[in-house]
Amino acid sequence: MASFLRHLMSTSLLFILPLFHAIPTNCFSSTQPLCHDNESSALLQFKESFDRNVNACNGPFDYPKTASWKLEGVNKDCCSWDGVECDEDTGHVIGLNLSSSCLYGSMASNSSLFRLVHLQRLNLAYNDFNFSQVPNGFGNLSKLTYLNLSNSFFWGQVPPKFSELSKLSSLDLSHNFMLYLISLKSLVQNLTSLEDLRLSEAIIKISQAICLNSTRVPPSKVCRSRVLVFFGKLPASIGNLDSLNELHIGSCNFSGLIPPSLGNLTQLTTLNLFNNSFIGVIPSSFSNLLFLNYLDLSGNQLSGSIPSSFGNLTQLSFLDFSYNSFMGHIPPSLSNLISMGYLDFSHCQFSGSIPSSFDILHNQTRLLWLDLSDNNIQGQIPKWVMNISEETTVVNFSYNLLTGFDQSMVNFTWPQLQILDLRSNKLQALPPIPHHPPYIPQLCVKGSRMKMIDLSQNQFKGVLPRSLSNCRKLEILNLGSNNLNDVFPTWLGPLPKLRETVYPKIIEVFAAIDLSSNNFNGMIPEFIGNLMGSNCSTSYNNLTGRIPLSLGNLTTLESLDLS
Repeated sequence: MASFLRHLMSTSLLFILPLFHAIPTNCFSSTQPLCHDNESSALLQFKESFDRNVNACNGPFDYPKTASWKLEGVNKDCCSWDGVECDEDTGHVIGLNLSSSCLYGSMASNSSLFRLVHLQRLNLAYNDFNFSQVPNGFGNLSKLTYLNLSNSFFWGQVPPKFSELSKLSSLDLSHNFMLYLISLKSLVQNLTSLEDLRLSEAIIKISQAICLNSTRVPPSKVCRSRVLVFFGKLPASIGNLDSLNELHIGSCNFSGLIPPSLGNLTQLTTLNLFNNSFIGVIPSSFSNLLFLNYLDLSGNQLSGSIPSSFGNLTQLSFLDFSYNSFMGHIPPSLSNLISMGYLDFSHCQFSGSIPSSFDILHNQTRLLWLDLSDNNIQGQIPKWVMNISEETTVVNFSYNLLTGFDQSMVNFTWPQLQILDLRSNKLQALPPIPHHPPYIPQLCVKGSRMKMIDLSQNQFKGVLPRSLSNCRKLEILNLGSNNLNDVFPTWLGPLPKLRETVYPKIIEVFAAIDLSSNNFNGMIPEFIGNLMGSNCSTSYNNLTGRIPLSLGNLTTLESLDLS
């Protein structure tokens, strides 16, 4: 009986198992539906509209994704094709990524691509569309949120219908150098969801002005259009893009006033307007940009004073006002900027003294760059400068009217400092010590990373600090045009022997040494022939004796002044 039952069960299974194969799979699992036939057909027609040109595969990551598109075999479902994304519920094609797919040829205005009306994401970047015009059909893809046509050799005007793609959050037309817009305003005014606009190396006509963009690809929520050639004003409508996190329009030759509407972009973390022709004052509306951590207004023609409201931008870590025509003093209100890591106020025509209350950098741990050079700043350098970050790498107070420091100091307290530039001031002591003659303090402790020291064109007296022999990574030493009175510093000789340590080649040797216009005496030592620099000057001193034969070893020398 048991054997009969086993025979019956096995026979039943043999009968039932084929039924399982006959039953649709979706009765037991929720698999993705097959691609719609009309969309498969549209994709295949799009594939066949381009030539198979191996020369179109130029990049290291290029490959023909459409090669897998077939209506036969196991891959006949277009949802499984390379670069195709389908909706899991409806089976409609919602994404198409054909970037770097070796497509070559013109795209027709009636391309079958535009029948994929459910598309939400489309990437055709890094193909060669043979300078064909951008078809109007893109405007029919009304569900698009992402469109990337960069680096694709399109030509002609961007169709006005692009402005109807109201759901777009990201649009990239960059690096199509023969592509142009009649009006940036007409493009973006209806794109209220736009967060990322990339127009580099496209031609834009705004108020009959032509601009040529060139930039790196920015992150999301960015409008970046660098290296432009403009002859117009920045439109006030830019303030309507209130979802932007970053705005980069440097080197655009924009002119006129900075539109106050930029203050509407309250989500901005980065604002880059450098190297334009903006005039007038900084808009007071900038005080609304409370999330701003990067602000670059350098290289313009801005005037007036810095608004005191800048003290409210407490998230700022990068601030560059250099090469403008500001008036007055550095505002004390900047003392609230406690996150500063980069500060450049050079070439700004600031006057007065560095405010003693301007301690924005006191005990800062992130400050890397401090530049107040080429102004009319007078008086002493306040003591807060001596208490800034141990991570500081650049301090530049050159070309001012500074006379000294208001805090006595024997050694510099910046262990990571690489560039110290105090040239062309009126410094007599650094800093002054009561009842002590003017002197140069000990600049380099052991392990110093100093690469450049320029104290030239000041009023230093006395002898050179022997700690300079610790500056084993020094490339440039300029002490010219002071009143130093010392023997020629033969103890600097060991420095060039460090070429084979951590930094080979020129990093650890002198690129230039200038000891001119002082009162050095004695003989020029033989070690000078071991220096690897291109410039050497010991002129206008009291040196005696013979010229060392070792000077013949200076095979890289470009300038030698022993006058």
